[in-house]
Amino acid sequence: METGYSIIIADDHPLFRNALHQAVQLAVEGAQLQEVDSIDNLMQLLSDTGEVDLLLLDLKMPGASGFSGLAQLRNQYPELPVVVVSASEEPAVVQQAMRFGALGFIPKSAPMRTLVSALNTILEGDTWFPEGISLENAPEDNIADRLASLTPQQFKVLTMLSEGKLNKQIAYELEVSEATIKAHVTAIFRKLGVKNRTQAVIALSQLEGGEL
Repeated sequence: METGYSIIIADDHPLFRNALHQAVQLAVEGAQLQEVDSIDNLMQLLSDTGEVDLLLLDLKMPGASGFSGLAQLRNQYPELPVVVVSASEEPAVVQQAMRFGALGFIPKSAPMRTLVSALNTILEGDTWFPEGISLENAPEDNIADRLASLTPQQFKVLTMLSEGKLNKQIAYELEVSEATIKAHVTAIFRKLGVKNRTQAVIALSQLEGGEL
């Protein structure tokens, strides 16, 4: 398939980035490929880049744990086509990726031929998920939707809360006033339907569960 597709590979493992790079080149001749190794670098690249045709996203890399990175992306770039590439093959993990609107889920254990086939399928406008997995029998997970409703700055504040940082520390690191952080925290509690920091951190930890 020869196109001028713009594709980003987001993964912090150089060897796997290289494997994905090869798979993309085999699937899509002439693709414009860019690589990043953290969520912060990904967000910076997306803000600097025009239209992106496909993002291949590792769930676990610096700045993200579990689905927190994907939740941020869905909030800030709802139209961005995302394919999750993960070391986990648990049905619940795949179903969560589906909930967040991923176009596909490719296990890192997949052979090169499967990677190429999956990429071709997705770029032709279809979705690609491991066989036998769907959302039909999956339990509802409203916490994922609530977390996805947070703004990027609110998500950053929540992540820092989960690290045990005080409002004063967060305000200093984000270079805003403590009153601004308090307003963010109040908004976070309201959106998540929780009453305190502990409950908010537990909600985030549910999104970060598992070895992804």
